[in-house]
Amino acid sequence: MDTPLSTIAVVGLGTMGTGIAEVLARAGREVIGIDISEAAARQAVASLEASTARAVQRERITEQERRDVLARFRTFSDLQAAANAELVIEVVPETYEIKQQVFRELDAVVSPTAILATGTNALSVTRLAAESRHPERVLGLHFFNPAPAMKLVEVVSSVLTAPPAVESVTRLARELGKEPVAVGDRPGFVADGLLFGYLNQAAAMYEANYASREDIDAAMKLGCGLPMGPLALLDLIGIDTARTVLEAMYSASHDRLHAPAPVLGQLTEAGLTGRKTGRGFYTYDAPGGQSVVPDALPPRESAGRVAGREVSSVGVAGSGTMASGIAEVFAKAGFTVVLAARSQEKADTARARIGKSLERSVAKGRLTAEARDETLARITAAGSLDAFTEVDLAVEAVAEDLEIKQQLFRTLDKVCRPGAVLATTTSSLPVVAIAKVTSRPEDVVGMHFFNPAPAMKLVEVVRTVLTADDVHATVREVCVKVRKHPVDCGDRAGFIVNALLFPYLNNAIKMVEEHYATLDDIDAAMKLGGGYPMGPFELLDVVGLDVSLAIEKVLHNEFRDPGLAPAPLLEHLVAAGCLGRKTGRGFREYARR
Repeated sequence: MDTPLSTIAVVGLGTMGTGIAEVLARAGREVIGIDISEAAARQAVASLEASTARAVQRERITEQERRDVLARFRTFSDLQAAANAELVIEVVPETYEIKQQVFRELDAVVSPTAILATGTNALSVTRLAAESRHPERVLGLHFFNPAPAMKLVEVVSSVLTAPPAVESVTRLARELGKEPVAVGDRPGFVADGLLFGYLNQAAAMYEANYASREDIDAAMKLGCGLPMGPLALLDLIGIDTARTVLEAMYSASHDRLHAPAPVLGQLTEAGLTGRKTGRGFYTYDAPGGQSVVPDALPPRESAGRVAGREVSSVGVAGSGTMASGIAEVFAKAGFTVVLAARSQEKADTARARIGKSLERSVAKGRLTAEARDETLARITAAGSLDAFTEVDLAVEAVAEDLEIKQQLFRTLDKVCRPGAVLATTTSSLPVVAIAKVTSRPEDVVGMHFFNPAPAMKLVEVVRTVLTADDVHATVREVCVKVRKHPVDCGDRAGFIVNALLFPYLNNAIKMVEEHYATLDDIDAAMKLGGGYPMGPFELLDVVGLDVSLAIEKVLHNEFRDPGLAPAPLLEHLVAAGCLGRKTGRGFREYARR
């Protein structure tokens, strides 16, 4: 097992197998591609020919290097072709029966020192290894799709796997230019173990008709910086594949968050499994196509039939970063803004913060000096909410405390003129509980901006059961005027983004609690394998562990799901005052400024 892995067989030449074969051939390995389907083998060769031709065209390799790569890839229809391979990677369909049959046949073909790797992302590596005569040489080697582009490779050991086998494939992964992460044998491993729970919740959110597919996907792309929304990603992965992974995860965890949403089963049974069939959550131009086409489920247009109220002046209540950011957004868009705080001094400080922000934009060439001056001139700082008497829209951006917000809305109810829209920026509290303290709950709506408000495009528009249609329409229209993307959601804990984001973060903490993987490996797995801009522990430390815990508690209290209970490690860190970057220590330690 310590010999260099120079001849490698890939069993199964579907999309993933073909991608792995390409990575190996480009890295100088002799690759034996095996598939019972001659059509699949021809397609694999054609795919490699096309990708290397593009590489020559882009001057990444020479024509001679292309010919060498193609010469290193040979295809066969019989497992006997793997006889001289030092490593065999199977990427056959995700069922125990098929994979076990492959392993049994390979035992009779390859050398006893050859390493056998399964590409599964859902099945037990230990169970597959137990079928082999030499279970010590069996491990998991989980590439991510598309294999040539994705850097992450999860190296999965069972209790039976010999360390030299793990060392050999880990070394190979690095030589291929990949980032190997060592993980134990459990369904989903690290990346999929966290990713599929999140995808499942998104499917359940859609199935419950809480938000449209477009709004769910837009919310997670714009609110979290993800490359794809969860429902579009399910279509790409394959809804049947996702359901298989979740079934395996649920059988191991019995966590309701992993129980496949019924809609996944319905779509699978109907053959609507995503891009590969041309239809899943979305409809595509052809089977295997990438372009979404209109279908019988257009985006919701609930706000389009009602005209909103006229808004030319906006009041922003608060003096923190969020309040000043929101005031800047409105002023830049041409609205007259009153920025009110608990004192004139606090209001002046918040306005000065906006001035510095605008100055930075000028320095970076994003704003002219004239536009800066005009924007700042539209903002009036006030030491009292009495200055809101004539505003058309009042936006509250104070501390995330229900009593504080309710008291503020009682004041807005008295101060603001009849017909003014009253909006709260809460990210986790019930909007209706805030609306009910006023004499006009029909005028109250949620308008959840994301931090930093000037940069983040998303606004979650939260209507309660009492919110008037024209108030909802007003806020959507205003969002468009300030160049934000509004998504509609109902008044329940977490709305869209936090309801999907924080259970994922909580599950990452549980992985560390269970000593399944390290902070660094989990962060690397989600950035490299899931395309996340930050790993979960990086993000938790930025958000603040106290803020994260508060949101987790709200979600748990609302949905009463044991799987949403905050991880004890999170509670312990908060109790110890380790709140993340702001205190210099959270999941990691930071240099004090």
